[in-house]
Amino acid sequence: MAAEEYKVTIGMEVHAELRTQTKMFCSSKNDPDETHANVNICPVCLAHPGTLPVINYAAVRHVLRVGLALGAKLADYTEFDRKNYFYPDLPKGYQISQYEFPLVSGGELNGVAITRIHLEEDTASSIHDEVTGATLIDYNRSGVPLMELVTEPVISSAAQAGAFTRELQLLLRYLGASDANMEKGEMRVEANISVSKTSTFGTKVEVKNLNSFKAMERAVAYEIERQIGVIEGGGQVIQETRGWDDNKQSTFAQRIKEGSADYRYFPDPDLPSLKLSEMPEFDLDTLKATLPELPWQRRQRYINLGVKPDDADSYVRTAKLGDFFEEVIAAYSQGDARIVLASNYIANDLVKIIRESENRDSELQCEIPISARNFSKIIDMLGGGKISSRSAKDLIQFSIDEKRDPEEIAQEKNLFKAGVSDEQIEAVVREVIANNPSAVVEYQSGKVAIIEYLVGQCMKSLRGAGDTESLRAVLKSLLST
Repeated sequence: MAAEEYKVTIGMEVHAELRTQTKMFCSSKNDPDETHANVNICPVCLAHPGTLPVINYAAVRHVLRVGLALGAKLADYTEFDRKNYFYPDLPKGYQISQYEFPLVSGGELNGVAITRIHLEEDTASSIHDEVTGATLIDYNRSGVPLMELVTEPVISSAAQAGAFTRELQLLLRYLGASDANMEKGEMRVEANISVSKTSTFGTKVEVKNLNSFKAMERAVAYEIERQIGVIEGGGQVIQETRGWDDNKQSTFAQRIKEGSADYRYFPDPDLPSLKLSEMPEFDLDTLKATLPELPWQRRQRYINLGVKPDDADSYVRTAKLGDFFEEVIAAYSQGDARIVLASNYIANDLVKIIRESENRDSELQCEIPISARNFSKIIDMLGGGKISSRSAKDLIQFSIDEKRDPEEIAQEKNLFKAGVSDEQIEAVVREVIANNPSAVVEYQSGKVAIIEYLVGQCMKSLRGAGDTESLRAVLKSLLST
């Protein structure tokens, strides 16, 4: 049976460390950038006898705002539970989490239905020394506020899973809830994958150790093929937890998957339950008023301005670039053609210059090397027909290199269209014709499209100051004689 005949079902579990000053249940500092082990710790997060946890309301507020952004149902009543299991990085022997009464239920993101979002505390970090074989524990992370989001099993491909998690990371950053850097462990993704020949769900396998979007997509794609191969070979898929080996580009068995009963959940007796409607700091209208323009709203606003969808997405994902675009077009009204012009030159020419100067081809993170005011002047000159497209490209680079007013540069370098006389145009055309005899022969033999190459050569000689229509007319005239 072909792979496309199988039904693929994927559910995602995403953990994100929340951006708070202190940990979830104590006053120890929450600092993901701390490089020294075991300095942001206290008796509470080390589980010393007699210590009591206290709820961090800033973490609760973060999760509620995420729920509002997703159009979810916020809990009126919630409580914290103990999730019991033993592992060296869990000092209490249980993790404070939420089970029956999560803070958020339902909602939707990027076409994917959300089951729940709840709060819990993070574990410590296990550091394995390959030389000695020892395992060291860093408790700086122990007790950090952790948001867990669980989706419905409605995702059907690795690509869809990737699109969902990227959009979630973007939302968390826009809300200021989490930096969500996967490479730093601030956002961790797990995928629950099953395949089936029928409409009934297959056996679920959870894949962990996914520390990048590409790794997650590759792991999901691999696991789909692995499970289909097992079934096609006459075997049965085992419900288990698997890891991802980035070097081998394959998943590997870790342990048999536990069920919720194995964790013996029960309400934490040291923490009070919360009646959110009775707490002024969690008033829904107040929380809604704090929401910024959300990523999908900003993306659609740009598209409504005429920006290409891919460029709009780039501006949303790279906020620094999007903010620059907004500053450039601030004086333009809806429907002004200069808005699209500005977007095209930012997304293509400016980004190319920045990436080349920074020797990078990844996400733009450096400073914009030209002021929005100077960039707007270039777009104004281009939109007003004062300079050509070639001149606009050159002016962007000149303005970056010389840190001067682009109008002064255009005047000095004779880039204005009006600054080129008919005599200069004819002289340049004759020179281009003389230097390109093969192109002339092609044109005169019927390959008229080659004239665009000659126009380009003329514009190059004029440093973009010429008018393409005038050049084309002079070329046709001289080539026909």
